[in-house]
Amino acid sequence: MRRGSSAAAVGRRDRVVLQAAAHLLDYPDAAWRERLPLVRSALAAVGGRAARTLVAFADQASATPATEAAAHYVEVFDFKNRHSLYLTWWLDGDTRRRGASLVELKATFREAGFDFGETELPDYLPVVLEFTAASGDVGLLLRHRPGLELLRLALLEHGTAYGSALEAVCSTLPGPSPKDRAAARALAAAGPPRETVGLDPDTAALRPYGHLDLLPVLTPDR
Repeated sequence: MRRGSSAAAVGRRDRVVLQAAAHLLDYPDAAWRERLPLVRSALAAVGGRAARTLVAFADQASATPATEAAAHYVEVFDFKNRHSLYLTWWLDGDTRRRGASLVELKATFREAGFDFGETELPDYLPVVLEFTAASGDVGLLLRHRPGLELLRLALLEHGTAYGSALEAVCSTLPGPSPKDRAAARALAAAGPPRETVGLDPDTAALRPYGHLDLLPVLTPDR
């Protein structure tokens, strides 16, 4: 096992699913739409239920007018903490502990050999998904799984297609997802593992970690 890594790792198919989800859960601007063909192609190449779920989401997004898609994203994510894409909010809420958690996340990225770009907070879900896809280490997602599952349930209850994207993400994690909020809160009460994830600093070269660089994971030569 690599020093500083968790025991859980994701395979090629799940890495593509997580990188695709990182893109699909980001704000749907013009660059987002331009990359949809690449996302679809990569998902179709690896196959599987989660990939098919995300392809269906991408197809729906393509058929939605750009202004309508952007307005829906803002309505779902920008005004509701219970739909927060910032994972430390689920862990720490609006407390001073959250600042320490953000600092810890940045340190985790850098210790793993990734130079974190300051374009987003490090707990932004697409950033964490991109890191997991690039590193192959699922430790951060496991640590924040209770929040991910609560977000999944909240989005499904809201009736937005983004709920299916969270279902695809959660399906890459070991074991079944909680069926309801009570079960997800029980998972949270059990306490998430606080692992330091990443690559061996003796062998990992510092790599750029700017949000979002899809090509290394989604292209077939990697």
